[in-house]
Amino acid sequence: MQPLPIHLPSGNLLADRRFEWARDLAAKGDLAGAADLLMQALELAPGYAAAWFALGELREKLGERDGAIAAFGQARAADPQDRHGASLHLIRLGAEPAAAMPESYVRTLFDGYAPAFDQALTQGLGYRAPELLLRAVQAAHAGERMKFGSVLDLGCGTGLAGAAFRPFCDWLVGVDLSPAMLAKARAKGLYDRLAEGDVAAFLASEAAAQARYHLIVAADVFMYLADLSAVLKAAAAVLAPSAMIAFSVETHDGDSAMLCETLRYAHGAAHMRAALDRAGLKLVSLDPAATRTEKKEPVPGLIVVANLS
Repeated sequence: MQPLPIHLPSGNLLADRRFEWARDLAAKGDLAGAADLLMQALELAPGYAAAWFALGELREKLGERDGAIAAFGQARAADPQDRHGASLHLIRLGAEPAAAMPESYVRTLFDGYAPAFDQALTQGLGYRAPELLLRAVQAAHAGERMKFGSVLDLGCGTGLAGAAFRPFCDWLVGVDLSPAMLAKARAKGLYDRLAEGDVAAFLASEAAAQARYHLIVAADVFMYLADLSAVLKAAAAVLAPSAMIAFSVETHDGDSAMLCETLRYAHGAAHMRAALDRAGLKLVSLDPAATRTEKKEPVPGLIVVANLS
C-alpha cells in the first residue's frame, strides 16, 4: 500500500485552485507545468505545506534532487507535525539520517486507510502476516496445546491479527495510533481492551503498571520504526517469564535498517538479531516470508519468534 495523498488546504482559495490544477497537469504528465502552478500557489500562500510537499515530489521526478530536498524541508517547516511525511523523503534522499516516523504522519496515514483497509490489504495485496505469525507461534509450541492468558497486539489496526489469535487467549489487548483504525477494531468485538497511542509509550506505561503478557504480536508494525532495539527492549519488559513475542518485518540484503521507496523500513537480518540480543530476547525461529505483494511482486520479509533468554 502506497501512502495516500493528503491535502491540507492553505486558506487561500486561489492558491488551493492552483494546487488542484497542478495535480491535474501532473496526472496528465506535464510535470514542469504542474511545478510552475505550485510555485504560483506558493507565491499566494508561502506557508502552504501541501504545495511544498507536492513540489518536492515533482522536483524529484524531474531529477532535481537539491530542489526536492529544499521543497520537502519547506513542507516540514510549514507543518511541524509533518502529516505529509516530508521528513521521510528527506531521509530517503540522503539529506538526513534514519529516524523515527512522525506520529502525526502515521496517524494521518492510517486514518485515511481505515475505511477500506481490510479489503485493500487482504484482497488487493494478499496480506497474510496474521496467518504466518500464528503458524510460527504454533510451531514454537511443538504440538503442545496452545493457550495464552493474555496477548498484546501491537499496532493492532482493524484487528486482523487479533482475529487470528483471539481463539488462543483469555485476554486480548490492542494498541494503535490511529483512532479510525481502532474504531474498526472495536466494531469487531474481538478485544477486551483497546488503547490509542504510540506503541513505545504504551509499553512504557504497561511496564510501569507491572503488566505482563504471555504473548506479544506485532503484524507488519515494525516497518514503521527505524531501530528495533528500543521497541523490543520495551516489549521484553512486559513479557511474563517464558513468554514470546512474534513479529513480522520487511527485509533486504543489507545489515541495517533501510527506508524504502514505499516509505516503510526494511530491516536486515543482522539488525534484527542484534536488536533481539540487546533486548535480552532469544531467537526461537526466523523464517523468510512475504506478508504481502505489491505491484504483483512479493515483498521480502521475515517472520520472527523470540522469547526471554
